[in-house]
Amino acid sequence: RSGRSAALRARMEERLLGARFRYLNQQLYTGSSRDAERLFRADPAAFHLYHRGFERQVRRWPERPVQRIVRYLRRRPASLVVADFGCGDCTLAASVKNKVHCFDLVPLSPRVTVCDMAKVPLAAESVDVAVFCLALMGTNLQEILGEANRVLKLGGTLMMAEVASRFEDTCAFLKAMTMLGFRTVSKDLSSSYFYVLEFTKTGPARPGPAPGLRLRPCLYKRR
Repeated sequence: RSGRSAALRARMEERLLGARFRYLNQQLYTGSSRDAERLFRADPAAFHLYHRGFERQVRRWPERPVQRIVRYLRRRPASLVVADFGCGDCTLAASVKNKVHCFDLVPLSPRVTVCDMAKVPLAAESVDVAVFCLALMGTNLQEILGEANRVLKLGGTLMMAEVASRFEDTCAFLKAMTMLGFRTVSKDLSSSYFYVLEFTKTGPARPGPAPGLRLRPCLYKRR
Protein backbone atom coordinates (compact mmCIF):
# COMPACT_ATOMS: atom_id res chain seq x y z
CA ARG A 1 0.00 0.00 0.00
CA SER A 2 2.79 2.42 0.88
CA GLY A 3 4.32 1.56 -2.52
CA ARG A 4 1.10 2.60 -4.25
CA SER A 5 0.86 5.89 -2.39
CA ALA A 6 4.55 6.63 -3.11
CA ALA A 7 3.94 6.00 -6.82
CA LEU A 8 0.88 8.26 -6.72
CA ARG A 9 2.87 10.99 -4.97
CA ALA A 10 5.68 10.68 -7.54
CA ARG A 11 3.12 11.00 -10.36
CA MET A 12 1.58 14.08 -8.74
CA GLU A 13 5.02 15.67 -8.28
CA GLU A 14 5.88 14.92 -11.90
CA ARG A 15 2.65 16.56 -13.06
CA LEU A 16 3.29 19.60 -10.89
CA LEU A 17 6.83 19.86 -12.20
CA GLY A 18 5.51 19.66 -15.76
CA ALA A 19 2.98 22.42 -15.13
CA ARG A 20 5.59 24.68 -13.54
CA PHE A 21 8.05 24.03 -16.39
CA ARG A 22 5.39 24.94 -18.99
CA TYR A 23 4.56 28.14 -17.09
CA LEU A 24 8.23 29.20 -16.84
CA ASN A 25 8.82 28.27 -20.47
CA GLN A 26 5.92 30.50 -21.54
CA GLN A 27 7.33 33.40 -19.49
CA LEU A 28 10.73 33.04 -21.18
CA TYR A 29 9.36 32.97 -24.71
CA THR A 30 6.77 35.71 -24.32
CA GLY A 31 8.86 38.24 -22.35
CA SER A 32 12.14 40.04 -23.03
CA SER A 33 15.58 38.88 -21.86
CA ARG A 34 15.36 41.59 -19.16
CA ASP A 35 12.10 40.06 -17.86
CA ALA A 36 13.80 36.64 -17.75
CA GLU A 37 16.75 38.05 -15.82
CA ARG A 38 14.35 39.62 -13.29
CA LEU A 39 12.29 36.44 -12.98
CA PHE A 40 15.25 34.24 -12.12
CA ARG A 41 16.96 36.80 -9.93
CA ALA A 42 13.81 36.80 -7.80
CA ASP A 43 13.52 32.99 -7.88
CA PRO A 44 16.78 31.15 -8.74
CA ALA A 45 15.21 27.79 -7.82
CA ALA A 46 12.79 28.27 -10.73
CA PHE A 47 15.73 28.20 -13.16
CA HIS A 48 16.92 24.83 -11.82
CA LEU A 49 13.40 23.50 -12.22
CA TYR A 50 13.19 24.95 -15.74
CA HIS A 51 16.53 23.39 -16.67
CA ARG A 52 15.38 19.98 -15.41
CA GLY A 53 12.20 20.19 -17.48
CA PHE A 54 14.18 21.36 -20.52
CA GLU A 55 16.63 18.45 -20.15
CA ARG A 56 13.72 16.02 -20.04
CA GLN A 57 12.36 17.36 -23.33
CA VAL A 58 15.72 17.30 -25.15
CA ARG A 59 16.59 13.81 -23.90
CA ARG A 60 13.83 12.45 -26.15
CA TRP A 61 15.59 13.80 -29.25
CA PRO A 62 17.79 11.48 -31.34
CA GLU A 63 20.71 13.94 -31.06
CA ARG A 64 21.57 16.83 -28.76
CA PRO A 65 22.18 20.09 -30.66
CA VAL A 66 25.08 21.02 -28.35
CA GLN A 67 26.98 17.94 -29.59
CA ARG A 68 26.76 19.30 -33.13
CA ILE A 69 28.36 22.55 -31.99
CA VAL A 70 31.01 20.65 -30.02
CA ARG A 71 31.92 18.70 -33.19
CA TYR A 72 32.03 21.93 -35.21
CA LEU A 73 34.41 23.61 -32.72
CA ARG A 74 36.68 20.55 -32.51
CA ARG A 75 37.26 20.88 -36.26
CA ARG A 76 38.33 24.52 -35.84
CA PRO A 77 41.48 25.86 -34.11
CA ALA A 78 41.43 25.57 -30.31
CA SER A 79 42.80 29.14 -30.17
CA LEU A 80 39.39 30.58 -31.16
CA VAL A 81 37.62 32.41 -28.32
CA VAL A 82 33.94 31.45 -27.91
CA ALA A 83 30.97 33.20 -26.27
CA ASP A 84 28.19 30.79 -25.29
CA PHE A 85 24.92 32.74 -24.88
CA GLY A 86 22.50 30.80 -22.66
CA CYS A 87 25.10 28.17 -21.78
CA GLY A 88 23.00 26.18 -19.27
CA ASP A 89 25.27 23.70 -17.49
CA CYS A 90 28.33 24.63 -19.64
CA THR A 91 28.41 21.33 -21.60
CA LEU A 92 30.03 23.17 -24.51
CA ALA A 93 32.82 24.70 -22.39
CA ALA A 94 33.50 21.33 -20.75
CA SER A 95 33.75 19.57 -24.13
CA VAL A 96 36.21 21.76 -26.08
CA LYS A 97 39.74 23.10 -25.56
CA ASN A 98 38.78 26.66 -26.56
CA LYS A 99 38.42 29.50 -24.10
CA VAL A 100 34.63 29.76 -23.66
CA HIS A 101 32.85 32.69 -22.01
CA CYS A 102 29.67 31.19 -20.50
CA PHE A 103 26.63 33.44 -20.03
CA ASP A 104 23.27 32.59 -18.51
CA LEU A 105 20.62 33.85 -16.11
CA VAL A 106 21.58 31.58 -13.19
CA PRO A 107 24.96 29.93 -12.47
CA LEU A 108 24.35 26.18 -12.88
CA SER A 109 28.15 25.96 -12.95
CA PRO A 110 30.92 28.13 -11.45
CA ARG A 111 31.98 28.97 -15.04
CA VAL A 112 28.79 30.96 -15.67
CA THR A 113 28.70 34.75 -15.77
CA VAL A 114 25.18 35.82 -14.82
CA CYS A 115 23.74 38.53 -17.08
CA ASP A 116 21.03 39.55 -19.52
CA MET A 117 21.83 37.99 -22.95
CA ALA A 118 21.33 41.43 -24.56
CA LYS A 119 24.10 42.91 -22.38
CA VAL A 120 27.09 40.63 -21.86
CA PRO A 121 30.26 41.91 -20.16
CA LEU A 122 32.60 41.51 -23.14
CA ALA A 123 34.55 44.08 -25.13
CA ALA A 124 33.49 44.81 -28.71
CA GLU A 125 35.03 42.49 -31.33
CA SER A 126 36.66 40.28 -28.69
CA VAL A 127 35.44 36.78 -29.67
CA ASP A 128 35.78 34.54 -32.73
CA VAL A 129 32.64 32.42 -32.31
CA ALA A 130 29.26 33.25 -30.74
CA VAL A 131 26.93 30.35 -29.94
CA PHE A 132 23.17 30.22 -29.32
CA CYS A 133 22.18 26.62 -28.64
CA LEU A 134 18.40 26.51 -27.99
CA ALA A 135 18.88 29.88 -26.31
CA LEU A 136 17.08 32.46 -28.50
CA MET A 137 14.18 33.01 -26.15
CA GLY A 138 13.38 36.66 -25.45
CA THR A 139 11.02 38.80 -27.49
CA ASN A 140 13.94 41.24 -27.99
CA LEU A 141 15.65 38.92 -30.49
CA GLN A 142 17.12 41.77 -32.51
CA GLU A 143 18.78 43.25 -29.43
CA ILE A 144 20.22 39.86 -28.39
CA LEU A 145 21.62 39.09 -31.86
CA GLY A 146 22.87 42.68 -32.12
CA GLU A 147 24.87 42.00 -28.95
CA ALA A 148 26.38 38.90 -30.58
CA ASN A 149 27.38 41.10 -33.54
CA ARG A 150 28.97 43.63 -31.17
CA VAL A 151 31.23 41.09 -29.42
CA LEU A 152 32.19 39.18 -32.59
CA LYS A 153 35.27 40.05 -34.60
CA LEU A 154 34.73 40.92 -38.25
CA GLY A 155 34.63 37.59 -40.12
CA GLY A 156 33.75 35.80 -36.86
CA THR A 157 31.25 32.94 -36.72
CA LEU A 158 27.75 32.86 -35.28
CA MET A 159 26.47 29.32 -34.65
CA MET A 160 22.77 28.86 -33.99
CA ALA A 161 20.88 25.66 -33.14
CA GLU A 162 17.17 26.20 -32.65
CA VAL A 163 13.95 24.16 -32.47
CA ALA A 164 12.78 23.52 -36.06
CA SER A 165 9.10 24.30 -35.41
CA ARG A 166 9.98 27.83 -34.24
CA PHE A 167 10.85 28.95 -37.79
CA GLU A 168 7.73 30.22 -39.52
CA ASP A 169 9.66 31.55 -42.54
CA THR A 170 13.31 30.48 -42.71
CA CYS A 171 14.03 32.57 -45.84
CA ALA A 172 12.70 35.74 -44.20
CA PHE A 173 14.71 34.94 -41.05
CA LEU A 174 17.95 34.53 -43.02
CA LYS A 175 17.24 37.75 -44.92
CA ALA A 176 16.73 39.58 -41.62
CA MET A 177 20.08 38.22 -40.42
CA THR A 178 21.81 40.05 -43.31
CA MET A 179 20.38 43.29 -41.92
CA LEU A 180 22.00 42.42 -38.60
CA GLY A 181 25.40 42.14 -40.31
CA PHE A 182 25.53 38.36 -40.89
CA ARG A 183 25.95 36.28 -44.04
CA THR A 184 24.65 32.70 -44.08
CA VAL A 185 27.52 30.21 -44.47
CA SER A 186 25.58 26.96 -44.08
CA LYS A 187 22.18 25.74 -42.97
CA ASP A 188 21.21 22.24 -41.93
CA LEU A 189 17.42 21.94 -41.98
CA SER A 190 17.41 18.14 -42.25
CA SER A 191 16.30 17.37 -38.68
CA SER A 192 12.64 17.70 -37.72
CA TYR A 193 13.81 18.52 -34.17
CA PHE A 194 16.27 21.38 -34.65
CA TYR A 195 17.98 23.45 -37.34
CA VAL A 196 21.68 24.35 -37.27
CA LEU A 197 22.64 27.63 -38.93
CA GLU A 198 26.13 29.07 -39.41
CA PHE A 199 26.72 32.75 -40.14
CA THR A 200 29.74 34.97 -40.54
CA LYS A 201 29.87 38.60 -39.41
CA THR A 202 30.22 40.93 -42.40
CA GLY A 203 29.92 44.23 -40.53
CA PRO A 204 27.89 46.09 -37.90
CA ALA A 205 24.11 45.66 -37.73
CA ARG A 206 22.13 48.19 -39.78
CA PRO A 207 19.95 50.55 -37.76
CA GLY A 208 16.18 50.08 -37.82
CA PRO A 209 13.93 47.03 -37.52
CA ALA A 210 14.78 43.75 -39.26
CA PRO A 211 11.40 42.42 -40.45
CA GLY A 212 11.31 38.64 -40.70
CA LEU A 213 13.47 38.18 -37.59
CA ARG A 214 10.76 36.12 -35.96
CA LEU A 215 10.72 32.82 -34.14
CA ARG A 216 7.59 31.22 -32.75
CA PRO A 217 7.58 30.70 -28.98
CA CYS A 218 8.41 27.09 -28.14
CA LEU A 219 5.41 26.15 -26.00
CA TYR A 220 5.04 22.58 -24.77
CA LYS A 221 1.67 20.89 -24.63
CA ARG A 222 0.44 19.11 -21.56
CA ARG A 223 1.19 15.42 -21.87
